[in-house]
Amino acid sequence: MTAPDVRPILQMQHVSKTFPGVKALRDVQLTIYPGEVHALMGENGAGKSTLMKILSGAYTPDPGAEILIDGKPVHITGPLSAKEHGIAIIYQELALSPNLTVAENIYLGREAHRGGRIDRAAMAAGCADILQSLGATFGPRTVVGDLSIAEQQMVEVARAVHQKSRILVMDEPTTALSSRETERLFQVIRRLKAEGLAIIYISHRMGEVYELAERVSVLRDGGYVGTLDRHEVAPEAIVRMMVGRDLSSFYKKEHRPAGARTPVLEVADMADGHRVRRAGFTLHAGEVLGLAGLVGAGRTELARLIYGAEPRTAGTVKLLGQPVAFASPGEAIDAGVVYLTEDRKAQGLFLDMSVGGNINLGVIGRDAKALGWLDRARARARSRAAIKALNIRVPGPEITVGALSGGNQQKVLLSRLLETEPKVLILDEPTRGVDIGAKSEIYRIIDDLAQRGAAVLVISSDLPEIVGIADRVVVMREGVTTGEVAGHDITEESIMALATGVAIEKVAA
Repeated sequence: MTAPDVRPILQMQHVSKTFPGVKALRDVQLTIYPGEVHALMGENGAGKSTLMKILSGAYTPDPGAEILIDGKPVHITGPLSAKEHGIAIIYQELALSPNLTVAENIYLGREAHRGGRIDRAAMAAGCADILQSLGATFGPRTVVGDLSIAEQQMVEVARAVHQKSRILVMDEPTTALSSRETERLFQVIRRLKAEGLAIIYISHRMGEVYELAERVSVLRDGGYVGTLDRHEVAPEAIVRMMVGRDLSSFYKKEHRPAGARTPVLEVADMADGHRVRRAGFTLHAGEVLGLAGLVGAGRTELARLIYGAEPRTAGTVKLLGQPVAFASPGEAIDAGVVYLTEDRKAQGLFLDMSVGGNINLGVIGRDAKALGWLDRARARARSRAAIKALNIRVPGPEITVGALSGGNQQKVLLSRLLETEPKVLILDEPTRGVDIGAKSEIYRIIDDLAQRGAAVLVISSDLPEIVGIADRVVVMREGVTTGEVAGHDITEESIMALATGVAIEKVAA
């Protein structure tokens, strides 16, 4: 595919982009061949999105940039121009109209007409074969708002294919997908690749890149670092290019034994009458306890039962030896138990509010003065101290949270929890959707908290992450805690054995 006699479908050369006071891209290059999945990687802020917005016509590059399609220079003047050149992009936030049907979304802006009216029957017939070829389980007349996120993503892919796109950009396409939905998407990607479509795949997930990509290009700080061919693609090499240090430096080197540490949170026989059937664990002071299991095992549901976000039908919770039964998250927070949600945008942050406002939200009562006034200077000082402590990359606390990268948003949410001075932190997928550099910083924060005596429960689907940061790991399967591993016994194989019910000997074999 990348042999010298195969001509690149896309070449971007000497691409720079300057915003007021910021050089977002500096002399970047990118070469894509037909029929390949080409991963584009880099930390948040490395320039990936800016480069793709130039390709899609949303941004105009600085003078001197050159874009070639099939070896011929092209001038992309806007999104419509990009479509005319066969370029389609599927953003993480899907650009669909939920009130329209699948066919209407696929034809949006290019509707078929008959007798001066939109011919919906013709549009449904015109995209039915594409939906079938992609393995869609829904029809062209289905309303998009009734589809799952994975199915809506399929509509975006179908629209790109229907537009006869030759270059498809996919930006973090699996963020909201289950493992089963992710595998279905991979099947679609492989099918499109076999048909000659060039796919630029943006992801922070090493496993996906390793499985799908023929080549990987890496950006760092707005510059082009290099491109790896398939035989060179390995997590260690990619990380070194992205952040300039080895993967091994991301995790602490030794696991702390629980030993005689004080039990802080004791959970026994928890059930919700639905997903959680019989689950429990003990979490000690100064410990990072991992909670692992396959998707659907009940990990998040268990956390929400403990936190008082959902009612439990059975089970007990003890905090520092005393029975507790939180009727609401507010009661849990007041008692010193906080929960970092896996969905920071929908359930955690107020995206239109400032960084400072989000950080101070949980402790706003501390700033109350006489006659109902707030001590805003104290709140600003607190938020600035939090920004410094967690290395949140933001000019100041007045910046809107929605404008930050995923990693910095996560650190803002974590800062809010830490301001309440909790005894127990339950962190649900704390590094989901953040880049590798931000992951490293979040790991450091978790380890520092444990070193200072906090009890930390980390729920994660990322097995290398769990292996790297946890002192012990409790595993759930189908709503039941099936066992735990500690110290040097914490391996991906031992965790998967408990998560699947398969004997370790069989897994190792």
